[in-house]
Amino acid sequence: MSVLSNGPVLIRGTGLLGASIGLGLRAAGHHVLLSDPSGTAEAIAQDIGAGTRLTEDSPHPGVVVVAAPPEATATEVAAALITYPRAVVLDIASVKAQILQQLLAQTGDAQAPAAAGLTRGDLTRYVGTHPMAGREKSGPVAARGELFTSMPWVICPATDPETAQQLSSEEAISTAVDLARTLGASVHRMDPVKHDESVALISHLPQVAASLVASRLQDAPASALALAGNGLRDVTRIAASDPGLWVQILSANSRPLVEILYELRADVERLIGTLEDPTAPGGQADIAQLISEGNSGVARVPGKHGAPPQSFAVVTVIVDDRPGQIAAVLNDVEKAGVNVEDLRMEHSAGHQVGMVEVSVLPGRRDELAQALTDMGWKVVLS
Repeated sequence: MSVLSNGPVLIRGTGLLGASIGLGLRAAGHHVLLSDPSGTAEAIAQDIGAGTRLTEDSPHPGVVVVAAPPEATATEVAAALITYPRAVVLDIASVKAQILQQLLAQTGDAQAPAAAGLTRGDLTRYVGTHPMAGREKSGPVAARGELFTSMPWVICPATDPETAQQLSSEEAISTAVDLARTLGASVHRMDPVKHDESVALISHLPQVAASLVASRLQDAPASALALAGNGLRDVTRIAASDPGLWVQILSANSRPLVEILYELRADVERLIGTLEDPTAPGGQADIAQLISEGNSGVARVPGKHGAPPQSFAVVTVIVDDRPGQIAAVLNDVEKAGVNVEDLRMEHSAGHQVGMVEVSVLPGRRDELAQALTDMGWKVVLS
């Protein structure tokens, strides 16, 4: 039976994710305690309703959620396991294998504690987790109780890397699953090493690629940047990230990321070699092959609601750059009875107009375009 309701949930760390967890749990009716090395962050989290401050008189928690930076996570987890010997302890760091290794290094055998007081038996109450959610803003002021709704939440039970024996108890795992589902997340269970290999590809590589591309813009002439469109913005959006946090993430997950970067380097060197003499025999075919391989990769990214990927048709509507235009377009799309599968906005350089790109099922494209045209909108099909 889950212990999620056996006493308060203590959240250790009240940044964006910790405070968002608090808000979500409070909305679900749970008693939440807050603790943070930063008194300011803790006070803000309490003020926005994420929970109440942990005091000496607070009841012992049934669950502790460690929402600390990756470099401090193992220390915080060990302290929580020792301080609250009946609590299930979860962490939400974005790397898992190194944290588990650090915890194992602090333990003695199953009976005799190491110098830190942590035993292998304590790890039955520990589960590593990783909510795959976030925002471009940070800190408790950016917290939202709905942050995890429909987002993946990875559960990584602690496993002995030498024997492959599961260390986390089923009760602790059930508690982690219950917490994620209470917050509206989609639960995925993975081995810690497999998790780190996966996020190296789908999260850490995109961050590195975005940062490397964005770094090329530092000395770019303003005349070139004035031509920038959504292509550049899409590629570089996540480059506006916290350097301190990413130093910790990339350092902790360097091995699987380096393996992927070796492969990427081979592709870049192959392209450089081709572009040094693009008219040489086979050069054009090699460029086409490289782009085609990218097409194949994009086609494997899950589509709407995690369903198999599906190609949509795009209806572009030209709108004036003034309040209410996007809402008016969407209102007229609703009148046409066509469902919007995706939506994006692009601004026209040098003109006070924007382009609302409405993605719809291919079979509804012409119907929507005609309906919006009849309503007086300027429509472009693509």
